[in-house]
Amino acid sequence: MNSNTFRMPAAALLATGAVALLTAPPASATGGTPAGGEGKSGAVVLRTGLDVGLLNKTVHIPMKATLNEVSAPATAEKTALTVTLDGVEGNQPVSVLRADVATSKATADKTGAVAEANLAKARVHVPGLPLLSLIEVEKVTSKAVCEAGKKPVASANVLGTVTALGKKVTLSAGGPTKVEVPGVGTVSLELSSTQTTSTTAAAAALRLKVAVNPLNLNVAQVDGEIVLAEAHCESPTGPAPTTKAPDQPDIKTQTGTGTATTAGPGSGSGTTDANLAETGGGSLTPFITGGALTLLALGGGALFLTRRGKAQ
Repeated sequence: MNSNTFRMPAAALLATGAVALLTAPPASATGGTPAGGEGKSGAVVLRTGLDVGLLNKTVHIPMKATLNEVSAPATAEKTALTVTLDGVEGNQPVSVLRADVATSKATADKTGAVAEANLAKARVHVPGLPLLSLIEVEKVTSKAVCEAGKKPVASANVLGTVTALGKKVTLSAGGPTKVEVPGVGTVSLELSSTQTTSTTAAAAALRLKVAVNPLNLNVAQVDGEIVLAEAHCESPTGPAPTTKAPDQPDIKTQTGTGTATTAGPGSGSGTTDANLAETGGGSLTPFITGGALTLLALGGGALFLTRRGKAQ
């Protein structure tokens, strides 16, 4: 397994009087638009912001650590995190997290931004409790999607069983779930929080408020927050890219005399009538022809009668 090691000397903190809890702000959806026209995204598998109080010294050591924190474009797949704190556990590394799967991924361009984090078979420890897990989870995931021209979407899921301080926990969407162990402390678990605005999205699968007093390995108290599987994104600036419509055939409406394809009865225009007119024909041609024949017959009859009268 891969591991990251951070060393935080207590003497330096004493010299500066640093006793405040250094917690990383949780991912949240805020307004604003990214510069450069491209989207933004980021993800982290685990984030700690803890204050560790020591027994043999009046000092509080901030323990700020992250696992697989990425900003687009990037991916990370480390599955272990250790932190070394002076005066804690004999100055030996504290195993904060071990997991079978711990991945984070972030992508962004002018069409959109996507971030996601996944954690499976994970066990989280805090200083002073090396054998008892603060929390164990089967699988947690979060995802944030910000596409250009669309409403951002955030989702988070906690799958399978969850155990806090050795107790199986049933999480509720209605509010934080509190687990208390006498002589050890309390853990408050907030399930699957998401936030969206018109341009941003953020999700966190699990958020833990920690307050334990193990009184072991020179650790008097541990307070703060731990976040599992966190993702956030911002939409690109500018309009959404458009897909070019397929070329349509160039259809033009034809107008003018003699171009119609059909003609109704009695119509004086159209291809048929126009052609007939050009050749001397038309709709009155049969009547004219019939009248001419009639007149010819009458004229012939009159001529016959006149010649017969002269002969007599």
